[in-house]
Amino acid sequence: MQTQQFGFGTQIRKSPFFDATIRAGAMGFSVYNHMYIPRDFGSPEENYWNLVNRAILCDVSVQRQVEVSGPDAARFMQLLTPRNLENLSVGQCKYILITNAQGGILNDPVLLKLAENHFWMSIADTDVLLWAQGVAVHSGLEVTICEPDVSPLQLQGPKSGQIMAALFGESIQDLRYYWFRELQLDGIPLVVARTGWSSELGYELYLKDGSLGDALWEKIIATGKPLGLKTGHTSTIRRIEGAMTSYHADADIHTNPYELGLDRLVDLDMAADYIGKAALKKIRQTGVARRQVGMVLDAAPLDGPNTTFWAVGKNHHIVGKVTSAVYSPRLEKNIALAMVATEHAALGSELTVAMPSTTVAARVVEKPFFDPKKQLASA
Repeated sequence: MQTQQFGFGTQIRKSPFFDATIRAGAMGFSVYNHMYIPRDFGSPEENYWNLVNRAILCDVSVQRQVEVSGPDAARFMQLLTPRNLENLSVGQCKYILITNAQGGILNDPVLLKLAENHFWMSIADTDVLLWAQGVAVHSGLEVTICEPDVSPLQLQGPKSGQIMAALFGESIQDLRYYWFRELQLDGIPLVVARTGWSSELGYELYLKDGSLGDALWEKIIATGKPLGLKTGHTSTIRRIEGAMTSYHADADIHTNPYELGLDRLVDLDMAADYIGKAALKKIRQTGVARRQVGMVLDAAPLDGPNTTFWAVGKNHHIVGKVTSAVYSPRLEKNIALAMVATEHAALGSELTVAMPSTTVAARVVEKPFFDPKKQLASA
């Protein structure tokens, strides 16, 4: 979709980097958390190779921050999530789930602890701000919940560390995976985290003053260009290789953590209560009827990711659905994430997938499909 054909309305918000992405050649946008997000800077495969071989800069301001502060903020955060936050330190991030009373997943944000009772949730595409505010009304806890003026950029890829050192000095290389620092770049206030949605080495730069978006973008581009930095967008190819969940595609309100194999994010034994605890206890006791699996599809290379869910079959019966599929040029195969009946989730299971024009053979394989121990991102 060409930008001149895209109807940019005032009811959808633009990020502080919007004009910069237009100048950089953004040709297509979608809407996420009520904001425009650039999705197209040309060839998705070229964007993928730029990411895995060099570095890309992505506007991910749509990862809105839900700020929780006040005397009871820590207690309130534990009320929202089944992940045990007792040992979360100031300056640390954690990937968490937000669950409802039925144990369904409402969101899977990255949580940042800025102070003992001050948190940001960097959210996926649902209205967690409204959920948290609603929970707070009847919680009896003293908290303030708002959306601050914070907009993240992602700098991802093997060259990102060199670019960050050129921007902030060599000491930034000591920043550990899933930790952050509050920094300034020529007077621009930032929170800089060793996180990202790419399964590659990467950083997220949370801009704390939206009026400085253009200045921040241009500084990063000018510094990174000699090191191979390219403007880009989050790579569907790379995130499926890394088996990273995309909310609304691979999970929704009707998905529970055990179906995704995210048992590690659920603590049923801690003393603290949280929304969904009773339901999750019952689910663990009774087991799940379906599980997320990795699959390889025996078909000609896909010319893009799936835009609908594809039925997974066995002996002419539907036993699940493909939620995310793409061709990996590095692995030279079609890879997919799928939700299938538990009895068909074993490694090596032979299934079929009904694609739009044909039905193809598929096989359940291990996930992630590449770098299974996340060594690239966490090194």
